[in-house]
Amino acid sequence: MTTATQPLSGRIALVAGATRGAGRAIAVELGAAGATVYVTGRTTREKVSEVGRSTETIEETAELVTAAGGEGVAVPTDHLEPDQVAALIERIDRERGRLDVLVNDIWGGEHLVVAGFGKKIHEMPLADGLRMLELGVKSHLITSAAAVPLLIRNPGGLLVEVTDGTAEYNGTHYRENIYYDLAKTAPTRMAFALSHDLEPSGCTAVAVTPGWLRSEQMLDHFGVTEENWRDATEKLPDFAVAESPVYVGRGIAALAADPERARWNGRSLSSGQLAKEYGFTDADGSRPDGWGFIVAKETDPGVSVDDYR
Repeated sequence: MTTATQPLSGRIALVAGATRGAGRAIAVELGAAGATVYVTGRTTREKVSEVGRSTETIEETAELVTAAGGEGVAVPTDHLEPDQVAALIERIDRERGRLDVLVNDIWGGEHLVVAGFGKKIHEMPLADGLRMLELGVKSHLITSAAAVPLLIRNPGGLLVEVTDGTAEYNGTHYRENIYYDLAKTAPTRMAFALSHDLEPSGCTAVAVTPGWLRSEQMLDHFGVTEENWRDATEKLPDFAVAESPVYVGRGIAALAADPERARWNGRSLSSGQLAKEYGFTDADGSRPDGWGFIVAKETDPGVSVDDYR
């Protein structure tokens, strides 16, 4: 492989929350670009997390990273346990001596979203709501606090907060449930705040959101697979703008390989926006812009999905 095809050769990345969905695809695309990628999560071949899906494991993600051309290293980690996260970072330091890319993609709260969608604060069990905030906010803070000292050891480091929704959209729209709203707006603000912490060390922090993601859970929800996902548009036509997890993975890999990425410091970015900037496509060759479509439809209900793929 050449540096042109593997621009991240020699780089060390940590994708926190890489069991499935966007996290898995991000890890694989970083690996395809040549990076060594530590992948973490709670579901292993021996133990299943509260998400309840044994079909995706961090060991499988690590194998996919290696098959893509990088080196995948699976480390079972509960990112709500500071001691486990500290041990993870100490291991990366001991084995590699550096950290170039940190992706905070920790979540695992979709089952709580489904149960609480559209419910007011007094209609949802408090414990479920607080669990969402633990999974989507507290875990990110614990991970950043432990990893940033290693990340800033060398200039050029990249920290990515993965969330759902752009700063523009989330800033003016209620995300149907107060806890989910907070869980998905907080990472954008964390990226903005961390950009100030990282900038003096020559490092960059950004928030990145996929569009309508065809994750394993979403495909199961619609009763389709990645091969026949368009069948779901018969029930929900707007699903035609959905993107595979590969898309946001390619976006973050492009960011990590961009020597001028500091220009994005503190920004909120979408996969569609990154695709236009860096010229990549989704796995099927299309270039969807999910958030562009969602915003456009608010003022023009007849807007065509075809204009945003």
